[in-house]
Amino acid sequence: MHPEDLVRDHTIYACVMGSRAFGLATEDSDTDRRGVFLAPTPLFWGFEKPPSHVEGPGEERFSWELERFCELALRANPNILECLHSPLVEHVDDTGRELLALRGAFLSRRAYDTFTGYALGQRRKLDADLRTHGAPRWKHAMHLLRLLTSARDLLRTGELTIDVGERRAEFLAVKRGEVSWAEAESRMARLAAETERALQGSPLPAEPDHARVAGFLFRARRDSALRTHTDHQVVQGAPRAGRVGRR
Repeated sequence: MHPEDLVRDHTIYACVMGSRAFGLATEDSDTDRRGVFLAPTPLFWGFEKPPSHVEGPGEERFSWELERFCELALRANPNILECLHSPLVEHVDDTGRELLALRGAFLSRRAYDTFTGYALGQRRKLDADLRTHGAPRWKHAMHLLRLLTSARDLLRTGELTIDVGERRAEFLAVKRGEVSWAEAESRMARLAAETERALQGSPLPAEPDHARVAGFLFRARRDSALRTHTDHQVVQGAPRAGRVGRR
């Protein structure tokens, strides 16, 4: 089976991500699409396994196979968790709805390390831009502030909300370079400190609920295998051409 056919025929969840999901889209913003597909179980029974991810079909589209998606979500990968909480859902089937119902099972205090670790990497890139070009990439600075805000609020409330809501104007001012670097740095430092304090009293568990997620993945694989078996029986049991009506 061609990788893009897995996305076309077996997607269980698809959403829009990026600036549009964050509530920060402008006229020139792309539409980034992300999704999760469930590869038919029999594809795992041969030597060649289905891909763990697929780019396309089309531009700005990227999908993960369900197992890989769950693995990354359990590790509190920021991109994956945000994908799972996008307010712009384009497609979801019964398995996808079960995945969405499990969103809370993936959340844990691990998010502190992953979100702040990702933010630190972005900060290093901004510092490199300053040294090389004398100015940061303001769009990246905006998204760094957004990420730190999201991490702080997640640790405070136990819920991940990625749409910036009423903060839209404040973030877009940073993107346009209307905020000084000194002020942007001050905000980053304040958010980092608030995120660290939020960790101490966070309602999130120390670890995600691996057992619930493993049970869901098992059921999804089992049901896929049973559907394939049933479809095969239907095909095998269909009357052959030329024999209809014969005794």
